[in-house]
Amino acid sequence: MRQEKRERQAKILAALSTAPSLRVAELANELHVSTETIRRDFDELTRAGLLNRTYGGAVRPLNTEPNVSERQALRLRERQRIAMAAVEQVADARILLIGSGSTATHVAHQIAAKLNDIMVVTHSYGVAAALSSNHSIKVMMIPGLYHSGEASTTGGHAIVFLQSLYADYVILGASGLTTDGASDALPEIAAVNIAMLGRAAKCVVTADHGKFNLLFATRFASWPQVDLLVTDAPPPNELRRALEQNRVQLVVA
Repeated sequence: MRQEKRERQAKILAALSTAPSLRVAELANELHVSTETIRRDFDELTRAGLLNRTYGGAVRPLNTEPNVSERQALRLRERQRIAMAAVEQVADARILLIGSGSTATHVAHQIAAKLNDIMVVTHSYGVAAALSSNHSIKVMMIPGLYHSGEASTTGGHAIVFLQSLYADYVILGASGLTTDGASDALPEIAAVNIAMLGRAAKCVVTADHGKFNLLFATRFASWPQVDLLVTDAPPPNELRRALEQNRVQLVVA
């Protein structure tokens, strides 16, 4: 019996390594146990510091998220829909700032396919590579310390560099979205996001539904700072009300 529990909890942690959150009911059905059994497993794993309980489920501990190459394989169709919808919203741009992350890379592919004769400023090597197929797009790389997990630059050099720039839009991904705003699992990425946010006329946040109600270490944007959220499913009621109260335009792709 104890062996079965260890194996079940190992499967739970393996599932959490490839998804940002888990639901009690879905796991109980998948592992052929009761929801109470899954809740007890969640409680034990939370006490061990291996996950955090949420209402109806669990998430990784704060500050933990798969690296960008691992996230590329998750929710591909959803991210592609988000990217297509986001590019429609910034089609009038002359200068774009783009953050890092897997959704940002999808956005860059769509920009390369649909926009011409613009400048994109980014700290993401994945975004820069995705834009390289369109030779009419000028790409400016932000300097800084290389973060291998995100394939992006971070640190003081990046933040200072951004102070001299201006953009029509900034497009940022997020690790989590709550009623307070958008947060990132990595403080060093959040710091660059904050600097970008201050240099653009409008802010677009792109995030799939798996980010709803997830809270990570560093909030980089409160909702009054965001003009548009592009996602793939309607947000939960409390989050939707927060968007409406702060006049954030919602686009569900």
